[in-house]
Amino acid sequence: MSDCIFCKIIDKKIPAKIIYEDEHALAFEDINPQAPVHTLVIPKKHISTLLDIKEDDSNLIYHLMKVVNKIAVDKGIAERGFRVVTNCNPESGQTVYHIHLHILGGRQMHWPPG
Repeated sequence: MSDCIFCKIIDKKIPAKIIYEDEHALAFEDINPQAPVHTLVIPKKHISTLLDIKEDDSNLIYHLMKVVNKIAVDKGIAERGFRVVTNCNPESGQTVYHIHLHILGGRQMHWPPG
């Protein structure tokens, strides 16, 4: 998707503070952090929303969760606790139509969030 901002980050056409990358996933710092730790984890494969995930994406989704866990450990928030958020479609607040996981931590989280 040439107009997808996250695809442009993957292709290194837009700069980002990348903290993890492998052949399937990319993680970078959120430009508008909502917590002391706010990192986004995205697949390199363009998938617009959670509703677009197919059965053959199951290994990819599992891989993204392994990346989330690694980042939580690396950032020192795994033991204290962290939140993983993903949004699907407009009412949820999804603004970039490329699935992504927000890792939020480093402060006390509250429920409900807002």
